[in-house]
Amino acid sequence: MRRLTTLFPSEFLEEHAEELGVVERDRKTQVPALVWSFVFGFAAGESRTLDGFRRSYNATADETLSPGGFHQRLTPTFAEYLCDLVEHGIDEVAVPDAVDVDVDRFRDVMIADGTVLRLHRFLSEDFEPRRGEQGGARLHLLHNVTDQTIDRFNVTDEKAHDSTEFSTGSWLEDRLVLFDQAYFKYRRFALIDENDGYFVSRLKPNANPEITAELREWRGDAIPLEGEQIQDVVDDLCRKYIDVEIEATFQRREYAGTQSWDTKTFRVVGVRDEDADDYHLCITNLPREEFLPADLATIYRCRWEVELLFRELKTQYNLDEFDTSKTYIEEILLYAALLSLLVSRDLLDLVTEQADDEIVFPPERWAATFRSHAQLILHELGEYLGYSPPPLLERLIEDAQKIHKQRPILQETLATATQPRCEA
Repeated sequence: MRRLTTLFPSEFLEEHAEELGVVERDRKTQVPALVWSFVFGFAAGESRTLDGFRRSYNATADETLSPGGFHQRLTPTFAEYLCDLVEHGIDEVAVPDAVDVDVDRFRDVMIADGTVLRLHRFLSEDFEPRRGEQGGARLHLLHNVTDQTIDRFNVTDEKAHDSTEFSTGSWLEDRLVLFDQAYFKYRRFALIDENDGYFVSRLKPNANPEITAELREWRGDAIPLEGEQIQDVVDDLCRKYIDVEIEATFQRREYAGTQSWDTKTFRVVGVRDEDADDYHLCITNLPREEFLPADLATIYRCRWEVELLFRELKTQYNLDEFDTSKTYIEEILLYAALLSLLVSRDLLDLVTEQADDEIVFPPERWAATFRSHAQLILHELGEYLGYSPPPLLERLIEDAQKIHKQRPILQETLATATQPRCEA
């Protein structure tokens, strides 16, 4: 429990809530209990309803909240508050190196990617879909493979392209970033190189740069590649690897009303897939002296890490099953999911520290274990924080009773309908 309260100290949770005005002049709401009820309620919930989160809160805090009182506390400001907590958690959470490839050469290995979340059709104006009537949000993540956590995140509508959410800068120094084709842009690759960073990206099928040099000599009657365009000759090759230098031409960002053209030399590597009878082509600025084609193929397979992360969010946390027509409620649920993931990874770090060195914890197996124990962890955390929730029987009575007095229950309706009518 000390680990969790170090990640999100109660004093920090309360002070930041007060700064944002999450709870105005209301001492009845215990903010730490509210936050933890969303974190562990989201992890444990089979169906993540607001009433489910309220029950988690009432089972933890000193005083219960009615459905109306609980819903009043779920506001756009609370969504902003949870977003801030995700950013705080991102800075704090890191687990031991889980990368199989030798990447000590880099400060971090990063993966940029995004996934689409299907939303209620009433949210289609705020989260515009690419097609159809159902709303669509896109979650953009910068996944740190080295530390097995999230470095950056952003939420846009579905129509926003992944590529527009990746910013270059000095933070790239000595970091390796892995991209899929959605991020392909020569100018982006040039900026990464100029910031002393490294990248590996799939080569887009419509990218056809000219080969300026071959980086590996082939004996016999090998087809010469220098001066050819890569896509024009790739179907004629049978060699196991392609390793060439190419020259890319691109436009720089507009400056003072003009936009200049520039060229940059990169490396294109192809590894033959015998089953598909073609090559997986990648573009990179990694030097051949340190990274042979087989090494690059192994490194690029790290991209599967982010696919596993998205699969964990969608299968374990039901990230794409939000049934709400309110934008801020959707944001609250999304940030609760990310907080659950961060807390899960922080506890994985603790478990890894305590376990024997030879024990391995597969991420999805750990996620399922964390979910199955989430309510128990929440109960112990509440005791650790000194909360004394009302007796269980009292909570059962409060939750199960009829709320709307003007709305008859089924038994009352049947009883009235079957009563014999008095004769006039």
